[in-house]
Amino acid sequence: MSLTRQDVEKVALLARLKFDDDQLDKMTSHMVQIIQYVDKLSELNTDDVEPMAHALDINNALAEDEPRPSLPREEALRNAPKRDDECFLVPAVLGE
Repeated sequence: MSLTRQDVEKVALLARLKFDDDQLDKMTSHMVQIIQYVDKLSELNTDDVEPMAHALDINNALAEDEPRPSLPREEALRNAPKRDDECFLVPAVLGE
């Protein structure tokens, strides 16, 4: 698979990243190297390799949920940039 500078420009646009010409050239070079490495990995014979979700055989290491006193509202809101008496105030995302 080949990757062009225009491909990298499109990915940068979709990711909302701005690169100058020099950075764009470097990023194109880096991404081409990554694609070449992935292509090389696809040449490996993995017929006898069992699919896995994680490299290590681990189980969930989460603690049990136990009720405990929470942070007082006034303390939680103390350093909020915008707030009212009860809540954090944030800009609307899907309209008003």
